[in-house]
Amino acid sequence: MIGWAAVTGGVELPSILLFLLIFLWTPPHFWALALFRNGDYTRAGVPMMPVVAGPDATKRQMLAYTLVLLPVAVAPYFLGIGGLAYLIGSSLLGAFFVLCAVRVLRATDDKPAKQMFGFSILYLFLLFALLMGEHLVSGILTTGGGA
Repeated sequence: MIGWAAVTGGVELPSILLFLLIFLWTPPHFWALALFRNGDYTRAGVPMMPVVAGPDATKRQMLAYTLVLLPVAVAPYFLGIGGLAYLIGSSLLGAFFVLCAVRVLRATDDKPAKQMFGFSILYLFLLFALLMGEHLVSGILTTGGGA
């Protein structure tokens, strides 16, 4: 939001939406890590969600956050800051992120949490790469290929 405000001179709905995307992505990302490193957090006395609320509550919260994140992640298309490729990509990535959360919820071992943690990094990277890629291609097309 700071970068957006520095460039545009204000805080607008698209910057709030991009902030919300990261804000809602953060809990399931870190809780996935906390689930498979729970013993380390417990020994260190770090009050991560699995330590204070238990793994089952953490897994339910992870699913809730990914479900709320899904419409937020596709919203850039509807605000005109993402194109059709972004809509398709964010929908597929979001559906897979929700699937990861469901797998974590049903799991009795740490493997799905490790996979979700790894995918969450790729998820966020790909969302922003799609947005940037579309803007880059759009800029090249509208300027006739000039720099």
